[in-house]
Amino acid sequence: MLERCRTGMPGFTVVWIGQLVSVLASHMTQFALTIWAWQVTGEATALALVALAGYFPRILLTPLAGALVDRWKRKRVLILSDLAAGVGTIAVLSLHLVGSLEIWHLYAVAAFSGAFGSLQVPAFAASIPLMLPKRHFARANTMLPLVNSVATVFSPMAAGTLLALTGIGTILVIDVATFCFAVLMLFAIPIPQLPEERIAKTNERPLLQECAFGIKYILCRPGLRSMVLLASTRNMLLRAAVGVVPAMVLARTGNSEIALATVMMQFGIGAIVGGAFVSFWGGPTRHKMRAVLVSGLVSSLCGTLVLGVGRSVLTWAAGAFLTTVMLPLSNGAGGAIWQTKIPPHMQGRLVAARIFAVSIGGAIAYPLAGTLADHVFEPLMQGQTTLARTFSHLVGTGPGAGMSLMIALFASLGVLASGVAFFHRPLREIETILPDRDDI
Repeated sequence: MLERCRTGMPGFTVVWIGQLVSVLASHMTQFALTIWAWQVTGEATALALVALAGYFPRILLTPLAGALVDRWKRKRVLILSDLAAGVGTIAVLSLHLVGSLEIWHLYAVAAFSGAFGSLQVPAFAASIPLMLPKRHFARANTMLPLVNSVATVFSPMAAGTLLALTGIGTILVIDVATFCFAVLMLFAIPIPQLPEERIAKTNERPLLQECAFGIKYILCRPGLRSMVLLASTRNMLLRAAVGVVPAMVLARTGNSEIALATVMMQFGIGAIVGGAFVSFWGGPTRHKMRAVLVSGLVSSLCGTLVLGVGRSVLTWAAGAFLTTVMLPLSNGAGGAIWQTKIPPHMQGRLVAARIFAVSIGGAIAYPLAGTLADHVFEPLMQGQTTLARTFSHLVGTGPGAGMSLMIALFASLGVLASGVAFFHRPLREIETILPDRDDI
């Protein structure tokens, strides 16, 4: 009985709980350090630089991380990633205790943690086919992003309470303790490994050459190539739309912080509700690609489009919820297709290549959205311009109307992308065209 709890879905759930607790504490630390950085510098630029310092190493090193995941034992990679994040937190805690913490320390720690953090998602995703049977792939791929959704919703409340009662030091100590807990969970659960001869064969090839293997593999297979293109397009459009939601809500409510908090919280709640539902259900066993396409279509049409054309806090909150509630189904079903079609010894490189390609779209989205909002849509929706006369009946007028129109436009493009994908046979029928990994 004990051994049964350490393998299969129960064993995966134990590891997942360790990561959930650790990520929740890490988000609390990020929230607390954001407040600390603001108090020290009073500059929004400093906060953005901390985020960028962690984001860019994580994305840029993802292809290298995927190659390393396929060369090393995946359990060791997961432990190394957790330990590196713990070391970063210990460094910040030590500097705080001696009164020497400075803003540049946060840049360095964010870059260090981001570099090692690039290993985590490819290693975790590549471990799923080794730990679980196919019927649990969609459930497991839904549980992974659910960790961040839960942390996004609950960490600000927990961190704010602890900051008021005890200060930042307590949060950092909790963060270190949860890293230790996550590592212990990894030690407790056996993660099957690839055969030694397979790892040795992979190690014979040059490392830098293997970094590009995942991209080349995807480009040579129309179905996988189309899946990545669709995911990257959706990610870019969604992030561009959601990226201006805070400014739109503030502009249309007279800078109401309560309205903004109400709307933004629904993004996290929607992801949690959708993720919990798919996790308990297990996801579709057949027609997974249809689930990916339909869920993306519903998310854009019933969620993001409502955000754009809405005129009240209640409508925006409903749109935010419906935008994210369908995403876990898309992510879970899509991840299951990849893990079913890709041999285990390639999973690290292929997952990393997919993450890298999709993240490029997200990296483009934020500066693009800000530029379009400030210099194109907002100016053109003011006064008696042609754009204002044409679309004022749809999104209204005044401050924020341009951003509302922009959100509606990106949502419409998301609907169009999903619609076009339905007619692309290599994508629509990828589950029958590409053989399962057992048959390769």
